[in-house]
Amino acid sequence: MATTSRSGRDDDDRTAAMRRLRILSLHLQDPSRSEGDDEGLELAACAGRRRVASGGADVAAALGAYLRGRHRDTQVRVFEFFLSRPDLQTPVEMSTAAHRELCFRQLCALVREAGVRPLSLMANDPAEYFAVMEAAGGVDISLGVKFGVQYSLWGGSIINLGTKKHRDKFFDGIDNLDYPGCFAMTELHHGSNVQALQTTATFDPVTDEFIINTPNDGAIKWWIGNAALHGKFATVFARLILPLQGKGGDPADMGIHAFIVPIRDLDTNAVLPGIEINDCGHKIGLNGVDNGALRFRSVRIPRDNLLNRFGDVSRDGKYTSSLPTINKRFAATLGELVGGRVGIAYSSVGILKVSVTIAVRYALLRQQFGPPKKPEISVLDYQSHQHKLMPMLASSYAFHFATLYLVDNYSEMKKTNDEDVIADVHVLSSGLKAYITSYTAKSISVCRESCGGHGYAAVNRFGAMRNDHDIFQTFEGDNTVLLQQVAGDLLKQYQEKFKGGTLSATWNYLRDSMGTYLSQPNPVTSRWEGEDHLRDPNFQLDAFRYRSSRLLHSVAARLQKHSKTLGGFGAWNRCLNHLLTLAESHIESVILAKFIEAVKRCPDEKTRELLKLVCDLYALDRIWKDIGTYRNVDYVAPNKAKAIHKLADYLSYQVRLVAQELIDAFDLPDLIVRAPIGMQSEAYAQYTQHVGF
Repeated sequence: MATTSRSGRDDDDRTAAMRRLRILSLHLQDPSRSEGDDEGLELAACAGRRRVASGGADVAAALGAYLRGRHRDTQVRVFEFFLSRPDLQTPVEMSTAAHRELCFRQLCALVREAGVRPLSLMANDPAEYFAVMEAAGGVDISLGVKFGVQYSLWGGSIINLGTKKHRDKFFDGIDNLDYPGCFAMTELHHGSNVQALQTTATFDPVTDEFIINTPNDGAIKWWIGNAALHGKFATVFARLILPLQGKGGDPADMGIHAFIVPIRDLDTNAVLPGIEINDCGHKIGLNGVDNGALRFRSVRIPRDNLLNRFGDVSRDGKYTSSLPTINKRFAATLGELVGGRVGIAYSSVGILKVSVTIAVRYALLRQQFGPPKKPEISVLDYQSHQHKLMPMLASSYAFHFATLYLVDNYSEMKKTNDEDVIADVHVLSSGLKAYITSYTAKSISVCRESCGGHGYAAVNRFGAMRNDHDIFQTFEGDNTVLLQQVAGDLLKQYQEKFKGGTLSATWNYLRDSMGTYLSQPNPVTSRWEGEDHLRDPNFQLDAFRYRSSRLLHSVAARLQKHSKTLGGFGAWNRCLNHLLTLAESHIESVILAKFIEAVKRCPDEKTRELLKLVCDLYALDRIWKDIGTYRNVDYVAPNKAKAIHKLADYLSYQVRLVAQELIDAFDLPDLIVRAPIGMQSEAYAQYTQHVGF
């Protein structure tokens, strides 16, 4: 009996042991894969044996070739044109009036002398259009913005909100600059809240005209680019009013629509009757752009000047639309204007590249202090300097690939009009525009500080770039408002998950994350601290997505709780900071995913290894900067957090070793960099010559 009893206990022990092993094996499985999913990211061969990053001209050339977009030749032609025209290059010091006149001459020369047809490019190949826009902004950020006002906004409104009759009448004149124009949406009292605009467009059935009116000072159109001097037309956003068609014979407000309003005589440039235009004056930056304020006093325009893609008025005053409600028409109208946000995100990356290029080249050149009785060392050899600039350099690369993905999706959207792609681009453009422009704005200041006193010289450009770029955080959608759009869409997708619906492409990871990522943190992997593991893209992307999923789940619960006592608006406001963090976290997940994909696509092994190093730094630096979130939920144990910190510092050092090659791969000509301290050679000589030596 004793033997039998002992045998039974042994069987029980073996059963319990096997059960523990099975549970442990579940923790050892790749948490990013669902059952039956054979696809996934492969572990990159990058760690285990620490390798010193290697560079050289060949590496820079190979990396530059991989980064170069298919429209780089178009950009080079723009650069060469302005290089051949010193009279069109923007000096360091000039008055507002002179800058505006120069900026308009630059735009006219680009179109009429260099032969660029921007509106045709936007209609036929948006990727090439954005490449030209980035090149123009490299010559002068004011030129890039004026270019965007004319073509993305004024021209884009005709293409996207109008119909064939509008394109036939205005397209060529906009393309060749015979019809310079404005985009008159923002008012003195309303910017982000477009649905609350007060300008009116009242239909007069007797004359078959709309009467455009500014009912009060708060409705004055404000900050309108091209309005102060050069605009001949304006796309005016106003409330469409139909007399006698509301309840009880009252006027009917059909919501916000867009109207083409001539504002100056085409021949004399005189302001037309009923229109008052004033100059918004000198600004913090972008003083090559002539921003103005517009007031309309019963200005009559033909009925055909209504941009009628989403809503029309017949000769007898009847309103028709394929969309049944004001909100749907409004959403469709604004949805067609995302090209502006795409262009701003793309251009902001270009400005970040220039800023980082100047700061890194100067840091490599500048020598200060060193070991006793030994030569001074480069300031980029100091760990503190690497900590400032190397993650920023890595982010420049990450943003490069993310915005290329955005532009490709935008091009597909314009080609196919696929509803899922439209929804994806709308939210992705909001998130990337907000995230990248905020990051770039902060980074320019860090770059200025990292260059010491010489960074304060106007000729070295940080002041002008900081001032010119600053408004990127506001126009085409305030960044805080745009991030709320991202958060709102995530919550909508979250609800669809539980209703069994499908998710849009960029949000696919949420399909599996609610179950997998929100389970208890893995007790084994939370303690793994080996370099192979930390540099595994599966771990990195899982960490980013876990954070987003956790934030989404928790904010959904909070909103449900607070809405019972505060209502929907009050609950949203109570959770607003949480929602903004969620949106930023999600956008970082998208950026990392696109960077990882770009690394895997790279055909050259050495270039791929270099990109993998930069990608690892981007990922681990971001994880470390939010390590508190991971520690709070035990996703990362203390020893692992310490290992992440140490490895991020080491990767910054490794990236420093190839910083010159990474910067050179951007392939920015001197015309675009311009700052003497950021030149590839003889930086000090060019700097001293500038001041007269």
